[in-house]
Amino acid sequence: MTPLARQFDDWIRNDFKVINTELEELYFAQDNPENIEGVGDKFKQQLVSTGRDLIIQLLSEGNTDEGFDSGFDLLGNVGFYMAACRRHEITEPSRETRSPLGEASALAMQLGASLGVIPRFASSHLETHNHAVNGSYKSFTSLIDERVFLDFNTRGVMAFIRASEALLHILPLGVSHPVTYDLLKNARDALRDVVGYNSQLFNDLDVSRFFHCVRPYYKPHRVGLHEYRGANAGDFAGINVIDLLLGLCRADDPYYSQLLVDKFLFMRPQDQTVLRDCMRRESLLSGFLDNVETHSAEPWFQKNLEMFLQVCDAHGKTALQHHEQLVQKFIEAPVADEGLEARPDLTASGPPLPVLIKGLRKLCDLRSAAERDDIPSRYRELATLRQSLQAV
Repeated sequence: MTPLARQFDDWIRNDFKVINTELEELYFAQDNPENIEGVGDKFKQQLVSTGRDLIIQLLSEGNTDEGFDSGFDLLGNVGFYMAACRRHEITEPSRETRSPLGEASALAMQLGASLGVIPRFASSHLETHNHAVNGSYKSFTSLIDERVFLDFNTRGVMAFIRASEALLHILPLGVSHPVTYDLLKNARDALRDVVGYNSQLFNDLDVSRFFHCVRPYYKPHRVGLHEYRGANAGDFAGINVIDLLLGLCRADDPYYSQLLVDKFLFMRPQDQTVLRDCMRRESLLSGFLDNVETHSAEPWFQKNLEMFLQVCDAHGKTALQHHEQLVQKFIEAPVADEGLEARPDLTASGPPLPVLIKGLRKLCDLRSAAERDDIPSRYRELATLRQSLQAV
């Protein structure tokens, strides 16, 4: 990290966070925390001018080619700045044809293009690749609610990654290998950890604080001419690796493949490579189905299949938990309670809230193998396997 990049990083970790926290406290103290126009203008001006001055110096310095990790970290810092400007409505894509943050856009696009990722902050900047200094990682504010959200999201993401890595190790072994049972058990246990972390998150996170003071930093915004959707906690390969390798979702499903295409550049290149490879692999579900008629009575089949079904059940539970607790409790309910249904900028993904909810329900039902005929659910295939387990 160059001295100028270090200076910018120090600002993001300190004064930037102080400014955002002060603004959040001002907004939240109002009768309607959603009305932020004209509130805290002194802090907003300080945020814009200080960030621009630091970014101008970085643009003048040029590309120092210090490697992917350094560039990715700098992109995250520029992205934090642009996301905060969007949160405080200094920028707003519906009233603009290009971002008014010209210098930040230029630096973000240079970094994004050279790294092979989107030119804005991604969830990995706050979770899997958020370097802590003296026990403190980067965040937008110092609010305890943002810390709770990031702490447990990061733990959940890491557990999903553990599960995906266990499943990846099965591919060269096959479904009948004795060690496959151990790897399936590791995946199941990791997914159960996700459920535990999510439960703690849902219990500890304040709904109003999350909705008004954390969620707005994830809104879509422009970088240059283009509007990019907000970061999503699912923007990492692991959760889709699990979908594909379990066979609950398929790469040849137009709905699911579109979801993957839309998220590729929100992931680090290493994740993109892993996910592309998984898209061409045969699923474990197919592996068991191929053996059900000829080997269902074999001890290996019974033992490994039972654990495979437990993994599928655990993955489905994480999906149901996310949809029925996080989405409904922390997004749908406050929107309804505060009469915000007509607002156009409620979601990080960009589409209106009802459209987003419908899509999330479909994804949840795929992951949980719900009994539906209007989507390519694997309900019947899993039922066939369950019957073969019970028949012996």
